[in-house]
Amino acid sequence: MKNPHPVDTQLQQARTHPSVRAIVIPPCPESLLRLQQIVAAPELDSGALEQLVASDVAMAALLIRQANSPLFGLAQPVQTIGMALTVLGLNPTVELLSAFITRNALMVRSPLLEHFWESSQRRAIACEHIGRQLYSFDPGLGYSFGLFCHVGMPVLVKAVRGYGSTVTEALARKDRTFTQTENANHKTDHAVMGAIVARTWHLPGDVAQAIWLHHDFTCLGDERFNPTVRHLVALGLLAEYLVNHHDNLQPTRDWLQHGQACMDHLAVSEEELDHWVDELHPAFEAVRF
Repeated sequence: MKNPHPVDTQLQQARTHPSVRAIVIPPCPESLLRLQQIVAAPELDSGALEQLVASDVAMAALLIRQANSPLFGLAQPVQTIGMALTVLGLNPTVELLSAFITRNALMVRSPLLEHFWESSQRRAIACEHIGRQLYSFDPGLGYSFGLFCHVGMPVLVKAVRGYGSTVTEALARKDRTFTQTENANHKTDHAVMGAIVARTWHLPGDVAQAIWLHHDFTCLGDERFNPTVRHLVALGLLAEYLVNHHDNLQPTRDWLQHGQACMDHLAVSEEELDHWVDELHPAFEAVRF
């Protein structure tokens, strides 16, 4: 029997806190479980993937729309799921479906979350891209981390009264961090809730731990955490910078305070970062739900 991931012990303790125990974590959607099974097979089965997409009209429409986006510049538009799979490729299809299923499972009507899912998918794309530049690193972990990094927010918006006001306050305060404001008001935060969702939905332990730590940059030099977790935390902040730059938003407090440390941790230069701004623009522009 495999030893539990260190984050699982932390999450078990977090779940016993009354403020967390009262929050309902949505179960992992059946379609995401099926997608995970397809991905876990020794070889990715395009037939099984096509069958899964065909079971949901909205998923099929999303895939075909993405294949017909300017990102691929097709002379003739695709009209079938199979053709869309061919254009997109299997792994990008899996990632797009993961984002779609997650968004629909955690859909919350709130002005706070107006562009939340577009930003989440762009962050995932950026995390995967940066991950590809690192030796011995699985870029798929980067995508999952980027997609789920802030997923605790819609859970808290739906479950906790007054959380929307807390977000507004946390963004405005200069004297403490975002998660410190969340904890002061609600005795938990989106990083903890995101990690719980990640494990409930069967994401790898390293991804869940990085989600828990994504605002705690002291972990970069802490060897109690394995290198994958620390790499994810560092590339997550770089990805957030790239997405904010694309969306014409000011750099975050985290970036101003810890951006250089994250760049140093990953040995990324200013020139590389500037290059990624341009390189990722078409993929960012293609994100539409």
